[in-house]
Amino acid sequence: MAKNVLTYNPWGGLKQYTAARIALGRAGAGLPTDAWLGFKLSHAQAKDAVWLPFEKERIAEALRNAGLASLNVASMAANRQEYLTRPDLGKRLNTQSITTLRNAGAKKADVLLVIGDGLSSTAMHAHAVPFVRCFMPYLDDLNKTAYPIVIAENARVALGDEIAQMLDAEIVVMLIGERPGLTSPDSMGIYLSWKPTSGCPDSERNCISNIRPEGLTYDRAAFKLAWLIENAFAIRRTGIELKDLSDDPQYHRLVQPRFIKHSPILQDINN
Repeated sequence: MAKNVLTYNPWGGLKQYTAARIALGRAGAGLPTDAWLGFKLSHAQAKDAVWLPFEKERIAEALRNAGLASLNVASMAANRQEYLTRPDLGKRLNTQSITTLRNAGAKKADVLLVIGDGLSSTAMHAHAVPFVRCFMPYLDDLNKTAYPIVIAENARVALGDEIAQMLDAEIVVMLIGERPGLTSPDSMGIYLSWKPTSGCPDSERNCISNIRPEGLTYDRAAFKLAWLIENAFAIRRTGIELKDLSDDPQYHRLVQPRFIKHSPILQDINN
């Protein structure tokens, strides 16, 4: 009978609680074939997320189907290679986009949403529109209006600052693909800035990270964003001066979490 060359890790039972690479075991001095192939697959998925072309029209069509208007813009990075090697170009609008925004005739509104590809087009294709659909009802709760959603190609977070400055937005919400990890090639992040201008420091932003079904779900992220927007308008600040206390019900004011209010489980308990 052939000898089993695999040495299993006694922590194997913990793998049911995390997608992290733990308790992989070994085969001699190396990894088992399954673990090695899984690593190679995750690495390929992470690379694909970065290089996958951003399907702006696909997102624009999905927004139209949801009854939401949008505008397409792009950064000064002419292609993906330049975007990755020149981060500074991803923070500025190209000439055509500046003209687009100037001619858009967008009426003054309260909140500006920007959807940028960032470092994971995969994330934005999967999560941007479902999240927006989940979030928009909160604007009604807050009695806030929204600009047409701006879809930005080859975008860094700071690109939202220039867009907001051009449209004279009170607050900008940048939805963007996060740097893919080996277990999360499709993670979306949100950056919130009050009255931003070009050169706005990161200390003046709030961030909500790892938005995806396996991380922070759409409904919980949508409430967290709505809570931050409500309180940003109250203190007219974001960043280090705006602490996220949205998980504590005693700090809930006008906006209430819809995922609790409409939870079938809670309704059964209340009945």
